[in-house]
Amino acid sequence: MTPDPTKLPAHVAIIMDGNGRWARQRGKPVKFGHRHGAEAARSVVEACVERNIPYLTLFAFSNENWMRPIAEVDGLMALFLSVLKRNEINQFHQKGVKFNFIGKRDGLAPKLLRSMDEVEGLTEHNTGTIVTVAVDYGGRWDITEAAVALGRQVEAGQIRSSDIDAESLRAQTSLGRFPDPDLCIRTGGEKRISNFLLWQFAYTEFYFADCYWPEFTEAEFQRALEEFASRQRRFGTTQVEGAGDE
Repeated sequence: MTPDPTKLPAHVAIIMDGNGRWARQRGKPVKFGHRHGAEAARSVVEACVERNIPYLTLFAFSNENWMRPIAEVDGLMALFLSVLKRNEINQFHQKGVKFNFIGKRDGLAPKLLRSMDEVEGLTEHNTGTIVTVAVDYGGRWDITEAAVALGRQVEAGQIRSSDIDAESLRAQTSLGRFPDPDLCIRTGGEKRISNFLLWQFAYTEFYFADCYWPEFTEAEFQRALEEFASRQRRFGTTQVEGAGDE
């Protein structure tokens, strides 16, 4: 069943979990799982483009992921570089996809930073699906940075502390230019948000898939969209007959 286009989420966020466990189940190194996870990410981007979903945000690497074994971190960084090669990105560039990266950048290798800048520059004027990739990102870091930015504006006399409200703080977050996610998908069987988009998830619908990320096919994505389309979103205000208060 294809969901009514009017009931599709405008913004999908995905916590891509389970690459390592999927690889270990097959007696393979973790980097094998990450490579197949990259293929799953490509498939989801394609699916969003085909369905005209305007925004997709992928949690690729968290602040806490630096605590993983050095070999795994190095492998992930090498994978990011390979995925960001011009011939890989050109396929999406030709389809109007715009890439955006969020997260801390001071800990990333210069070569990776250059590739990220090149991809953002190449796709800057595209008007199709906006794919945001969170690299060295954490929700608490994001909110802290937003608060610091507002504090600097107060110190500079640009605003008064009494001018600060939820919307002004939201505007300073990494996704302040975009609408908050309507749907967050997490794979791997875990049911937590792991410090991802803490501010933006206030009224996001969640879908937890039991499969590992490399197993997340377009059919799995379709199931998540159908589940989303079947839900009543009340945002804490609109009462639905027969339903309890939020």
